[in-house]
Amino acid sequence: MLQSVPYRFYLLLSLSLSLSAFNMSRQRPKRTALPPAQENIDKLEKIVNEGNFYGAQQMYKSISARYVAAQRYSEALDLLHAGACLQLKNNQLTCGAELAVSFVEALVKGKVAYDNENLDRVRKIYELFPQIPVPHNLEDDDDLHELTEALGAAKLRVEGCSSFLKAAIKWSIEFGAPKTGSPELHVMLAEYLYSESPELDMARVSFHFVRGNNPEKFASTIVNFMGKCYPGEDDLAVARAILMLYHKFRSSLLVLRIQSVINTS
Repeated sequence: MLQSVPYRFYLLLSLSLSLSAFNMSRQRPKRTALPPAQENIDKLEKIVNEGNFYGAQQMYKSISARYVAAQRYSEALDLLHAGACLQLKNNQLTCGAELAVSFVEALVKGKVAYDNENLDRVRKIYELFPQIPVPHNLEDDDDLHELTEALGAAKLRVEGCSSFLKAAIKWSIEFGAPKTGSPELHVMLAEYLYSESPELDMARVSFHFVRGNNPEKFASTIVNFMGKCYPGEDDLAVARAILMLYHKFRSSLLVLRIQSVINTS
């Protein structure tokens, strides 16, 4: 009889603690259920249109993270895609580029396949990155100041777009594209690097064109470069392109195709 007292005591204590834990769990506030993504897309579009770009940016990031945590990847992608496009349309380069990269990260987390539909979504964001020619014909100090600002802005554009497309290429490699990555994405990156880089690196441009699927565009880019580069750089650019193509494809026909476009331009 005496031995049963501790047992009863611990039994009552255990029941008491269980009841306390149950009551506390009932008192905890429930998390608000996530609405359909379109509701948040519409709400955040209004905030952006009011000019509160930073506030909208934080909400895009936090709300999309909740969709991802709930494994509602499709809705997270819809929200991030809409946000990236809207911020870029409003010339908010940093915000748009950040959401663009987050969009690709959500593709990876959701293990979303590389296909034409998702490639088109990436392309739509890419086409909204600004393309602004750097001013030339400097004449005075004001022009020099303008050039300095333009070069800084161009560098930011290239960094933002490159980060987005490089992430997209890595996603494409992992989820269905050829082992070197989506040819279409490589061409996009090559074109943007060539048109927007304040310090043009033709080796880097050629690297992506070679992994692309548009040799005519590659050739026309080389021709364009030949018309504005320093003496001696044109031959180097052509030689590099031919060697890279041959090394990549082991195809003399493709090399001849490139040479034909260059020679007739």
